[in-house]
Amino acid sequence: MANASSTNENQNEKLIRLLEEQLAHSNQQNKELSKQIEALTDQVRHLTKLLYGSKTEKSKYNAPDGQGSLFDDDPSFSESEHTEEQSQQTISYTVVRKIQNKKRNDSLKDNVEVEEIHHYPENTQCDCCQGQMIEIGSTMVREEAKFIPAKMMKVQHFEHAYGCKNCKSDTSLPAQIKRGKAPQPAIQRSIASPSVLAKVIYDKFVQYLPLYRQVKEWDRYGLDTNDKNLSNWVIRAAHDWLLPIYDRMKELMMAKSILHIDETYGQIINRSDGKSGQTNAYNWVSRSIPCQGPLIILFHSALSRARSVLEGFIKGFSGMIVCDGYSAYDKLEGITFANCWAHCRRYWLKADSKNGRIGVGYCDELYRLERKFKHLSPSKRRKKRQKYSKPIVDKFFEWVEKSPFFGKNALAKAAEYTLNRADGLKAFLNDGRIEIDNNPAENAIRPNVLGRKNWLFSVSEAGAKANAICLSIAETAKSNGIDFYEYIKKLLTDLPNLGIHQNPEILDQYMPWSKIIQVECSK
Repeated sequence: MANASSTNENQNEKLIRLLEEQLAHSNQQNKELSKQIEALTDQVRHLTKLLYGSKTEKSKYNAPDGQGSLFDDDPSFSESEHTEEQSQQTISYTVVRKIQNKKRNDSLKDNVEVEEIHHYPENTQCDCCQGQMIEIGSTMVREEAKFIPAKMMKVQHFEHAYGCKNCKSDTSLPAQIKRGKAPQPAIQRSIASPSVLAKVIYDKFVQYLPLYRQVKEWDRYGLDTNDKNLSNWVIRAAHDWLLPIYDRMKELMMAKSILHIDETYGQIINRSDGKSGQTNAYNWVSRSIPCQGPLIILFHSALSRARSVLEGFIKGFSGMIVCDGYSAYDKLEGITFANCWAHCRRYWLKADSKNGRIGVGYCDELYRLERKFKHLSPSKRRKKRQKYSKPIVDKFFEWVEKSPFFGKNALAKAAEYTLNRADGLKAFLNDGRIEIDNNPAENAIRPNVLGRKNWLFSVSEAGAKANAICLSIAETAKSNGIDFYEYIKKLLTDLPNLGIHQNPEILDQYMPWSKIIQVECSK
């Protein structure tokens, strides 16, 4: 009997242990499923917000100290309280001012040519006494804009030769012949003049008008061509005459010590790496800062966003790069990195929760201070940041480190992103020349994104490279107050006749900030 009882106890203990193991396994599964549900719930909330919510990043949340967000600058909150009578007076006064100062949303500039059209009565004889009436005044009843379409001209260049009759009759003297020399064209054996090339490039890279859409417009003007011809013109002009300008700009940019860099995707159909045309190619952008001379914005086309592309793009540069959190921006010799607070803020904004709003509030506090420091000199801005911004940054990181953010949800991702880039996010505190975020580079790359929506893709790598060159010169010219059309036309008119390859120093006279260009091509 004792043996039977002992056997039953052993079996019961085994059963209990088995059940405990199963319970522990079930509890572990429940924890994992709970985390997965939480992550999926965050994802559904985020996707729902993207689909139906506001697309702005403006915050409605309060900062940790109870102050309003940087992005909610409503002037009504600073106005004094009015009585009913005062409010009515203010409203009526405001309405009157608006009516009196109403400004048209369309107008002609002062330098537009004026044409006056005068309208006289058909009969100036008085109906009463039949006498001749005299003019007693005139009134301008309206102004209107008149458009005169561009016209196409055929320009024929003739070279005239001259000989000396006296020398010709004297056999002892060599024949003297002088010949007029036509200027060199931008593209040999092509009908495209500098003005036509400038128009094609301007329409594509400033108006974002694809080449195939330009064909009908050129046909209306009287030029019979096709989009393949236009593409070849852009590539040839960019490679032969705009590339030297681009290379000189890059040489000057690499001598600076602070750059903003970003990248965006694109498509190249015929790729040299054998990959499908559906595979993403990339356009990298680099932008200098205003306190280090004239602004330079350069684009670089590449088949990937690998670190090696970045190394080739910034070869010869040493200093600080302001960028986002992409892993390629890390551990490059001679380069330090400052990370972008706008990207950090977006992570906390995606974590749509109480803690997410606290994280956004810290970021908004920093941005509110940056707006106050915007017009200070770099040295004064650094001192202000050390005094006012640094305590907020320290408090923010202390809060993130002590908060238990775990798992794969949006809140944990925001905390991980912030802590992994702590050094880069703190870099702006020690240098008043750098911005708190990488928005200058993101703004610089926006024309490429707008163009991509219209161009869709580049057929060849040569076309993508030409796009990058033209975009670079367009954005740099605009940043320096230059009329891009007039600038390109001057480059394509002058450079073919200057021997720039033998005397590259001539290129400095054709930079967008040079005195000659500022005078001849300013807006």
